[in-house]
Amino acid sequence: MPQDAFHIRRSANELNAWLTGGKINRISQVNKDELTLIVYTGKTTVKLILSTNASNARVCLSSVEKEPAPVAPNFCMLLRKHLQNAEILFVRQYAFERIVEIGLHCTTDFSECDRTLVCEIMGKYSNIVLVEKGIVLGALKTTYLMDENHRVLLAGARYEYPAPQDKISPFDGAGMRERLKAFALARPEGWEEESLAKFLFENTAGLALPTSREIVKRASQENGSLALCLSPSAKKPLWAFVGEFCENEPCAPCLVCANGAPSDFFAFPVAGGQPQPSLCKAEDEFYTYRETKKGFEDKKRKLESAVRALKKRAGKRLQDTAEKLREAEKAEENRVKGELLTANLYAIEKGATSVELVNWYDEAGGKIKIALDPLLSPSKNAQKYFKLYNKQKRAKEILLPMQKADEAELAYAESIFSSISLAETEEDLKEIETELVEAGLLHAQKTGKKGAKKETPVPFREYEHGGMKIFVGRNNIQNDRLLRSASPDDIWLHAQKYHSSHVIIVTQGGQVSDETLVFGAELCAYYSDGRDSDKIPVDYCKRKFVKKPSKSKAGFVVYTDYKTLLVKPNPHRE
Repeated sequence: MPQDAFHIRRSANELNAWLTGGKINRISQVNKDELTLIVYTGKTTVKLILSTNASNARVCLSSVEKEPAPVAPNFCMLLRKHLQNAEILFVRQYAFERIVEIGLHCTTDFSECDRTLVCEIMGKYSNIVLVEKGIVLGALKTTYLMDENHRVLLAGARYEYPAPQDKISPFDGAGMRERLKAFALARPEGWEEESLAKFLFENTAGLALPTSREIVKRASQENGSLALCLSPSAKKPLWAFVGEFCENEPCAPCLVCANGAPSDFFAFPVAGGQPQPSLCKAEDEFYTYRETKKGFEDKKRKLESAVRALKKRAGKRLQDTAEKLREAEKAEENRVKGELLTANLYAIEKGATSVELVNWYDEAGGKIKIALDPLLSPSKNAQKYFKLYNKQKRAKEILLPMQKADEAELAYAESIFSSISLAETEEDLKEIETELVEAGLLHAQKTGKKGAKKETPVPFREYEHGGMKIFVGRNNIQNDRLLRSASPDDIWLHAQKYHSSHVIIVTQGGQVSDETLVFGAELCAYYSDGRDSDKIPVDYCKRKFVKKPSKSKAGFVVYTDYKTLLVKPNPHRE
């Protein structure tokens, strides 16, 4: 639901009721688009979100904890200077615009004054401006003096509200009546609810299309039919109904969900909507889900890009090594040529470009044609083939370990890529990012804090079956940590010939039932590359038969004394 003036008015009314008289205890900035104000209301402490993100612009209370930026930006520092411990006088909508004003009484040891924090909720043009006596003290997004297309938003400039759109106010009944009359005359054959709703949306200030649809539907019900909405003899014609609806319609917030996830919110009841205790609560649910989903997808793309680069480099090195090995495979052929030339020096004419000799090494007794350098003597030509043989032999000894290392590097990259693909939440990606930083594939983010505490490890996925706990690793780092934490008699599982999470069934010395084994194997199969297959093999053995080779990559192990189950992947979300 776009943040239109209708919804903003009701949201501002809720905030005014909750925040008036409260004091700002703390101010932080999460990112370039979002500020957080911690407000003590006298009874409790609440978190007020001021966002200017183009897709998620809003002013609402939130219960979600977000890490502030490592270094407070300039505008955040300005607000801390002017608004720390300020008392909130009011929260209101300006006119019927997408603007929320927060009135503040600011007191210091030497002075006191009133200031206004103006939150312009206008999509990509959203902004937050601090104003005192009509003068701009600072803005989250400043503009240049020579920019003729925008207002001047610099410290010291006079604040001007955004220019109104070429639309009519919903409270201008006479003006709206004229426009609706023109709309009706242009459609003598009649109209539908959707066309009338689009007309309202395109001609009325502050209304989004869903709100316009609701107004048309309500007006039609009020007057008995859609046709009567535009009739002067109607009980309540549309031009009068719009203003009354925008001004007096009570807030009845609801949240619409699709596939179990918030997909929209409204300040009025809609089909399929779940009633909410407040509009702020509905907004917070909707935007938190959307931001979390976008953050997860953005981080996933970033990590996938880094791993693709690693796979590309490892694949190219492997290809180059394979080509060099193919050349080195000719070493034995060059040795044979050198020995045949040495044995037949008497039969080779000086200056010849090639010679055909009987190949003693060929069981069939065939002949072999050997290319010669006419500038070299027959003896020098033989020595040339021996030198080439020795060079290729040494190269092969060097290249084979290199090929093995390149194959291991490529397998490691594919295992990380598999972990990223199987990730379901941003938490799943947390340690993968750490792994990539340690591998030198990503730059570590600066925290701006000296001696910061080490982050708490992300917990394993945890299940229980048959009275036994089952743990599933989320990534290579967790797989290693899970392996270290397991007891020798615990059961370890891994998908056969697939990259997969490590799974541990904690036995505590007890006997594992076949049902529990299958349960663990199904989890292992689901958190693997083969989760889309009908059935895949899963190996299992006691933890004591699983070894991690010295200096091996994260997540790599070797194991013995195992058995195999053929199971269907199942996440067991229940």
